[in-house]
Amino acid sequence: MRTYHCFWLLFWAGQPHQSFLTPLSKRTSGFPEKEKVLVLSGNSRQDLHRSKRSWMWNQFFLLEEYTGTDYQYVGKLHSDQDKGDGSLKYILSGDGAGDLFIINENTGDIQATKRLDREEKPVYILRAQAINRRTGRPVEPESEFIIKIHDINDNEPMFTKDVYNASIPEMSDVGTFVVQVTATDADDPTYGNSAKVVYSILQGQPYFSVESETGIIKTALLNMDRENREQYQVVIQAKDMGGQMGGLSGTTTVNITLTDVNDNPPRFPQSTYQFRAPESMPLDSPVGRIKANDADVDENAEIEYSITEGDGYDMFGITTDKDTQEGIITVKKALDFESKNLYILKVEATNTHVDPRFLYLGPFKDSATVRIQVEDVDEPPMFSRPAYIMEVKEDVPLNSVIGAVTAQDPDAAKNPVKYSVDRHTDMDRVFNINSGNGSIFTSKPLDRETLLWHNITVIAAEINNPKQSSRVPVFIKVLDVNDNAPEFAMFYETFVCENAKAEQLIQTLSAVDKDDSYNGHQFSFSLAPEAAGSSNFTLQDNRDNTAGIFTRKTRYNRHETSTYFLPVVISDNDYPIQSSTETVTIRVCACDHRGKMLSCNAEALIHPTGLSTGALIAILLCIIILLVTVVLFAALRRQRKKEPLIISKEDIRDNIVSYNDEGGGEEDTQAFDIGTLRNPEAIDDNKLRRDILPETLFMPRRTATARDNTDVRDFINQRLKENDTDPTAPPYDSLATYAYEGNGSVAESLSSLESVTTDGDQDYDYLSDWGPRFKKLADMYGPMDSDKDS
Repeated sequence: MRTYHCFWLLFWAGQPHQSFLTPLSKRTSGFPEKEKVLVLSGNSRQDLHRSKRSWMWNQFFLLEEYTGTDYQYVGKLHSDQDKGDGSLKYILSGDGAGDLFIINENTGDIQATKRLDREEKPVYILRAQAINRRTGRPVEPESEFIIKIHDINDNEPMFTKDVYNASIPEMSDVGTFVVQVTATDADDPTYGNSAKVVYSILQGQPYFSVESETGIIKTALLNMDRENREQYQVVIQAKDMGGQMGGLSGTTTVNITLTDVNDNPPRFPQSTYQFRAPESMPLDSPVGRIKANDADVDENAEIEYSITEGDGYDMFGITTDKDTQEGIITVKKALDFESKNLYILKVEATNTHVDPRFLYLGPFKDSATVRIQVEDVDEPPMFSRPAYIMEVKEDVPLNSVIGAVTAQDPDAAKNPVKYSVDRHTDMDRVFNINSGNGSIFTSKPLDRETLLWHNITVIAAEINNPKQSSRVPVFIKVLDVNDNAPEFAMFYETFVCENAKAEQLIQTLSAVDKDDSYNGHQFSFSLAPEAAGSSNFTLQDNRDNTAGIFTRKTRYNRHETSTYFLPVVISDNDYPIQSSTETVTIRVCACDHRGKMLSCNAEALIHPTGLSTGALIAILLCIIILLVTVVLFAALRRQRKKEPLIISKEDIRDNIVSYNDEGGGEEDTQAFDIGTLRNPEAIDDNKLRRDILPETLFMPRRTATARDNTDVRDFINQRLKENDTDPTAPPYDSLATYAYEGNGSVAESLSSLESVTTDGDQDYDYLSDWGPRFKKLADMYGPMDSDKDS
């Protein structure tokens, strides 16, 4: 028969209470004073029937945050097999066994060694067992039980943020949502009110309020104005225990900013503004700035300025500076102090973004009066026109007035003005101007055909202040006068065939005229009177500014007359009538039966557009010059063959000038030695050069030379005769300067060596009278004389 053993568990809740049993479904605020004994017997249903169904034997509670000095007593483990003789041993395993929870293996007492915190671990699951010390076998089946840490209010509420930031529009209604704050409590929310949080406002009243259960912050004051106060700091408290006394609390800060709305219209700080503007102010330049104040910010403070009224409505404009929101008044038209010196404007400032909710506050615009005083400036003279156009005939006499310009000082002083022509625009000084009245007159003749328009610039300057000056362009058109006779449009040179027939057209003429004709040119052609009756040709005027030349007879003979010169008179129909006489050259040429030209005298004229007479003459002249050059060149070559003694291209004097050897002197030269011409004895004087090494050790042999060389004598006499008869040639005997200085020389030797044979021939006493510069020379020669005298 199987036996069942009982396992006794005794748990103690700690000091000062006894062990207790806590139901799972019902929480109590106190502890049972009497000890509860649980008898566990295997799987016996009768033993389990001893406890109530609302209680569970294996779930117990232990206070957290124990502050005693001894270990906290948890309970006692006891088996009905324990006889008290120490044969059983109690073992504890599971969460924290051996460390956090220890058991007396002999008595079964369980204790907590450390201070427990429910927020760290709320539940511990342990297993208890009794074993036989000797055999080590369990005497009871292992039993599992749970220890729950009993919560106490040891955690204050904590907000999710240390600082909250929120914003709402200004002028919001009461109860407008601002922000929601949230606080959490680490205590057990299922036990008591330790985790029940209640919100309250500590700072920020009466502007804001907070809902105690939700933490929602709302506005509590009507019409909060950002312009009065923009930032608010609200302190919210969260308290557990449902806000009761003794509960723990935490706080947070909420920074609330009021955002701007357009609830303030622009306002000018003053009703009237005064500005000054010189009349010389350029267009679009600023006159002054005005600003309307707006307490709003950003786009709610944007302002547009406009000029609504005033006598200067079209003279000035106003724009908005986007950075400073100022109105900039600018000049739109040129100011004139003499015309108007005061302008009064009405300027309006309007918000560009208007909020309809605040229209009840009044119109969101304001106006101010602007007075602009125009200041007088010394202005340059002003011409009556921006430009002048004048006309003058080209045949006008000199110093004729062709027009006048007018300028006056626009200032009130009305200073006198003087006129002048800018000579950079009239370099030829064709025109001049009267400095007093501005009348322009000619100073040189005009020619329309040379220059049709003259564009000059006239300067007007104040006499008292010449720096104040202005300029005006003057365009002068030269009108045409019929002062040019018509002339041929081209040079006419034509031909007529010898076999030509009478009344045959050989050339059509046309004319041009440099003059201008308003109705078009009309030219008339006729033969000159001297050729009208005797000419072999006739002229027919076509009445269309052309004329035709016709033959008068049937045949022409080029051997009798090769060329005809036909004078033609051309006249125009303008006043006064101008005419000129032009000549048409007609050559008589041989032609074939079809009238094609074959030849004209010695000139081969292929067609009318061939070479002209001048070109043929030039070609002939070039040919003649080439022939003459060839003849002269051939003559020079023959002359050179007759003169073998001439080495250079020029005469013998140039050969002597080219002497440039720096050797042993006259007798040491490689050039032609003219001394042989003057001193034939020198031919036998065989001397070697002293400045070069001889090419051979043997003396060169010379052939015998005739003493009387007729060729040389004839050559010298010929040259002497030519130079004697030439008045521009130097004396031929000047060549003797370069000749041989030997026996028979007229000049003899020019050397100072051996020129004096005795000391007594020279007297050097005069050297002492020449001054200190010759003292050294006198000392050199003086002592010898002194010794001799002594």
